[in-house]
Amino acid sequence: MSDAAAPTVDPAVMAQVETRWRQVQRRLERAGGAGVRVVAVTKGHGAWAVEAARRLGLLDVGENYAQELVEKAAAFPPEAGLRWHAIGRLQRNKVRRLAPHVHLWQSVDRLPLGAEIARAAPGAAVLVQVNASGEPQKGGCALAEVEPLVRGLVTLGLDVRGLMAIGPTGPPEDARLPFRRVVALADELGLAERSLGMSADLEVAIEEGATMVRIGSDLFGPRPQRRDPAGSDGRDR
Repeated sequence: MSDAAAPTVDPAVMAQVETRWRQVQRRLERAGGAGVRVVAVTKGHGAWAVEAARRLGLLDVGENYAQELVEKAAAFPPEAGLRWHAIGRLQRNKVRRLAPHVHLWQSVDRLPLGAEIARAAPGAAVLVQVNASGEPQKGGCALAEVEPLVRGLVTLGLDVRGLMAIGPTGPPEDARLPFRRVVALADELGLAERSLGMSADLEVAIEEGATMVRIGSDLFGPRPQRRDPAGSDGRDR
């Protein structure tokens, strides 16, 4: 993609993002996460954030909101090489609009949602979202429901790559045991991907076996507050 066709990024803002990225890289290295994939979460920011991530070589882009994902994806041609991750709570009536764009559905937590994805995008790659902390405000299925859900999604023809979880509210160390349980379950089920950490708890996530972390505010700064018409837990950052 030529720079002329790309959304613009203010040079001063780009310099800030580059500085934040170097800080994130140092944290990843200290935690032993050299091979961990970073998903740049642009939730609440404009297409400039996607372009900034692309310039840094971060081609995995996460979006919580269906409308934002569709609008931002339309701003970039296929040759940009972006891989869009749907990471927020999903309503089934949003799936068909998202299907042409999504590389990985990270928040599949119930079979009817999986069935809708299978209809709109046969063979799609998905992660099962686990509510590892048991907090009622969090998305995800209970640990005990993961295995039957994985079986059901495979029966639907979906490519179940692994598990996703959000750490509990509180200090990063509180996420250690929940993340450990998710990784153990992924191992038991033979699932390779574990999307676990965010900006605040990425070190704990990597130490416990994450293969993927979702970073937003530590790359792009604080985001504007907004209401989510599609529904989201608001915790991917």
